[in-house]
Amino acid sequence: MSEIDHPAHYGGEDDPFEAIKVIDAWGLGFCLGNALKYIRRAGLKEGESRRKDLEKALWYIRHEIDREDEP
Repeated sequence: MSEIDHPAHYGGEDDPFEAIKVIDAWGLGFCLGNALKYIRRAGLKEGESRRKDLEKALWYIRHEIDREDEP
């Protein structure tokens, strides 16, 4: 259950800075929330490299920036 509900690579339930708590508190929405999530877990999730997580975060940030240019 811990891999679904408050997994350690996102901070865990006892961490006040767990990714989902920060995303909700700051009202980040989907793209920025995902960017924060990938930054938070960078290098911590088994099977995922730090670089890959940071590249995913960057993709979501770029997508959010591109949305700024939409009418």
